[in-house]
Amino acid sequence: MKSNRILLFAGGSLGQWAIHHIKQEDWLVGVDRGSLFLVQHGFSPRLSIGDFDSVSPDEKAEIEQHSQSVSSCDPVMKDLTDTEMALTWALEQQPAEIVLVGALGSRFDHSLANVHLLQKALRADIPCKIVDENNEIRLIDSALTVERDHFSTLSLLPLSPEVTGITLHGFQYPLENATLRIGDTLGISNVLKADTGTISLRSGQLLVIKSKD
Repeated sequence: MKSNRILLFAGGSLGQWAIHHIKQEDWLVGVDRGSLFLVQHGFSPRLSIGDFDSVSPDEKAEIEQHSQSVSSCDPVMKDLTDTEMALTWALEQQPAEIVLVGALGSRFDHSLANVHLLQKALRADIPCKIVDENNEIRLIDSALTVERDHFSTLSLLPLSPEVTGITLHGFQYPLENATLRIGDTLGISNVLKADTGTISLRSGQLLVIKSKD
């Protein structure tokens, strides 16, 4: 596994906040219109990938001019979303971490599908998270240590039908060997009270969502 991170910039909600997530050593990948965002902010994506149906011909030419590599596909004759294609490529590189930026937006179907993509990284045992201006989303199946930061709340939602053995330490609302099922809201809006907190579980897949208003 390499020591670098890969940041995937998808075509969802993006803004100046997204630039602050970039570190000098990161590999940047543009996904469809996310590629345009990167090149228009002075970055040269290592890869720009997608069907590019959300950009104009002139914008696509701009992407091609400023990207180190471009992988284009037919917008109709394809089985995967652009973001899944990009994530598949990123997983093959075996990075230290993958960060999905612009993976959430006005299209709820795409946003939810991108949250489900966290399963692919989990199966590959590569740390992965989705970030936007107000949220950070991870998927775990064992344990996670979290630190106090600028996010005001932390919520737990099961992605599998049932998550068992959930234990929380360092939170305002602790849990001990709890079970959450799809549709349960018990894990919404917890608060970290200590400098660090631990989340552990016995079985299932649990979304850990940090949020700020």
